[in-house]
Amino acid sequence: MSDTFSVADKVVVITGAGQGIGRSFAKAFASGGARVVIAERNLDKAHDVEREIAAGNGHATVIETDVADEDSVKRMGAAVEQTFGRADVLINNAAIFSTLEMRPFDQIPLAEWEQVLRVNIIGPFLCARALVPMMRRQKWGRIINMASGAVTLGRPNYLHYIASKAALAGMSHSMARELGGDGITVNAVLPGATFTEIPRKTVSPEQKERIIAMQSIPRPQAPDDLLGVVLFLASDASAFMTGQEVTVDGGATHP
Repeated sequence: MSDTFSVADKVVVITGAGQGIGRSFAKAFASGGARVVIAERNLDKAHDVEREIAAGNGHATVIETDVADEDSVKRMGAAVEQTFGRADVLINNAAIFSTLEMRPFDQIPLAEWEQVLRVNIIGPFLCARALVPMMRRQKWGRIINMASGAVTLGRPNYLHYIASKAALAGMSHSMARELGGDGITVNAVLPGATFTEIPRKTVSPEQKERIIAMQSIPRPQAPDDLLGVVLFLASDASAFMTGQEVTVDGGATHP
């Protein structure tokens, strides 16, 4: 039974793993014996995480990756192929959010709108396209797309972010149909308001209190609250689960 839930020796590519939720994922998978690829644009932060994992006797490899750049993603895929010869799990985690300024949708500059969609939805498309051939070859793969519970809430003043995460959830449904015959599952995880080491100037203490008050479990959500679901979705235990949206938000959005 324990082997069913194991991620040992899996090659796990995590985008945006240099900080925040991605950093927690990288450390958790490494602790589980996976070979983690930190696909990150910020090399200083990526190498910090690599050192943290090495200090715990885990295995991590840094590959400089800008998910919004097609050539960069192609190079990442080629590097994974050359280094490991396979890719087992892709976690599309990189996104623009914490740096965004809250404002009405008609005040969002077009350039900012396009940048958010390029990173948050085109990025996952490019990364999946780069790694799926290796998964198809081995008839086994897991793609986990990090969407957002804010989609269900219809949260205002982040319309480009909400649109991108809704698109990512929809892409997961369709991609699951296309890849199921190859032994590849595709699921979306919808976290609630997860508080990490990344500063969010747009969330005041009062807003944080209101967020927590919406939840059935009245405490701040931390990255560790997502680990169980993501490790499960990356393992054999979830082999018959695909095309799903899994909300992990302390019950903030349950019916």
